[in-house]
Amino acid sequence: MEAKELLAAYKRLWNNRTVSNGSNEEEILLELVKQELKDEMTHPRLRKNHYEKFHQSIKRIIISPLHEKEKLVLINVYSQCLEQLVKNDKEK
Repeated sequence: MEAKELLAAYKRLWNNRTVSNGSNEEEILLELVKQELKDEMTHPRLRKNHYEKFHQSIKRIIISPLHEKEKLVLINVYSQCLEQLVKNDKEK
């Protein structure tokens, strides 16, 4: 699945998210997912940890009206981003 299609699926799922303009849809999508997992759009005192946000995001993807292939690819993107965030946290 192309990054452009996947970014469009993400936008349908989180339709109120602000998406920065850029030339590389894959980088934009990865940045949006990282922001979601870091809970950056929430006030700092109310933020949830990466695992809670991952769980909430996956539930939202599963119950969404997206096509099954879009769901699977988005879940994979979220999994990879979570692994990277956890790895970065351990290195600190």
